[in-house]
Amino acid sequence: QVQLVESGGGLVQAGDSLRLSCAASGRTFSSYAMGWFRQVPGKEREFVAAISRSGGLRKYADSVKGRFTISRDNTENTVYLQMNSLKPEDTAIYYCAANSGSYNDRANFGSWGQGTQVTVSS
Repeated sequence: QVQLVESGGGLVQAGDSLRLSCAASGRTFSSYAMGWFRQVPGKEREFVAAISRSGGLRKYADSVKGRFTISRDNTENTVYLQMNSLKPEDTAIYYCAANSGSYNDRANFGSWGQGTQVTVSS
């Protein structure tokens, strides 16, 4: 199992940027595809972005494409989410997760972190 801890959330204004980090410990980080998801209270958790084990392949939700960038540093056991041009509708708790299978397989992400709150004011 891999343990995940997110950080970097906060309160920003519309149009601002934030970078989220997710530090992993436990089993070999590079053996996992990684993903970011978000959840608004009362709504289902939704996919945001995913990255393959090597970092060469990425996938994004349509709602964040062109504004968010997922990346990873396998030497630092960390995955990042750079969020630019933030909108009020990006307000949510952001979670990172790991997948021992494909980065494309959204259903099998697990080992959820505790989440980090992102609030975007208009």
